[in-house]
Amino acid sequence: MRVVLDANVVVSALLSRFGAPAALIRLWLGGGFDFVASERLLAEVERTLASPKIRKRIALSDAETFLALVRGTVELVTDSDEPPPIRSADPNDDYLLALAARERLPISSGDEHLLSLGERVPILSPREFLEQLERS
Repeated sequence: MRVVLDANVVVSALLSRFGAPAALIRLWLGGGFDFVASERLLAEVERTLASPKIRKRIALSDAETFLALVRGTVELVTDSDEPPPIRSADPNDDYLLALAARERLPISSGDEHLLSLGERVPILSPREFLEQLERS
């Protein structure tokens, strides 16, 4: 299975090793599914990890090591030039919707703006995606 993980899922996995995001990252690294990302998504992860709020909780060396692991392991695809089939209340999320639509993939996100679109496009919370993986 291939999926787009939102940056908040990736960063959350570093913040807590016990939640659904961390379990998803472990499954991904163990070959349980393919994480599809674009440069824009990786840049968002990098910006988030560099923010002062996150920097207080995650050491720079740990953030850099993790980012290098993610960058070297994801299935990297080009960012979509097409508009998304549906828009989020947060325009900063639209690139994820466009990427997932072009690649015909679900998104796993903890972002309420995206999750609220779940009846119209395939968007799952980290817990829902984890449960789906466990059933298959």
